[in-house]
Amino acid sequence: MTGGGEPQEGHVEAAVAEELPGLRLWWMAVAAGEQPSSPELKERLRDLSSRFRGAQAVALRTKPIPHAYRVFFRHIGLDPDVARVPVEETVVQRLKDGEFRSRSVLRDALTIAVMETNVPVWALDADAVDGELEVRRAAEHEPLGRGDDRAPWLPGGRLVVADAAGPVAVLFGDVSASHHPTAGTRRSVLFSLQVDGVPAIHVSEALWTVADIVEDGGAP
Repeated sequence: MTGGGEPQEGHVEAAVAEELPGLRLWWMAVAAGEQPSSPELKERLRDLSSRFRGAQAVALRTKPIPHAYRVFFRHIGLDPDVARVPVEETVVQRLKDGEFRSRSVLRDALTIAVMETNVPVWALDADAVDGELEVRRAAEHEPLGRGDDRAPWLPGGRLVVADAAGPVAVLFGDVSASHHPTAGTRRSVLFSLQVDGVPAIHVSEALWTVADIVEDGGAP
């Protein structure tokens, strides 16, 4: 995959775009992987933890962007009270752990982005991505990822994010094990999903939030 520097719009399969007209895929390349976070980034995460408690978690679903994702989940057959939208899932995990735990510069940046903008961002190892990203429906028994005999088989019709070689993530679900950034990753592809009711500027802000953090948020 080429490009980077600015958010780029990915492709949405024609049949999917017709069925879900507000769905958009955006991506951006950044120089980052699973390197350790700096003390400053860890402190930023601790500050964020102190601002999100039980009451804020309950109030989230009434805000416009989380509500838009909840509506979209229902449109694609997901119950948002069971399969939570990403920002709600992140807050629930914070309540379980007692804090937003620092894991790496990239994962900490993804957490901060979704909590500050309510828009989810995912990351792929850029070296594992083959060609451009698109949203489409999976063929029957397509594997999620490649090069791994344990990769799960997808049911036909499942909405996925795919590259030229096949699905790399389930829409609003798991990223394939073969595409997860690692400690050895030096370049990642970020992607985000825009739905009806979510302005493009908020998606761009989420992507830029991650890009800005990873540019100076790693350990020296």
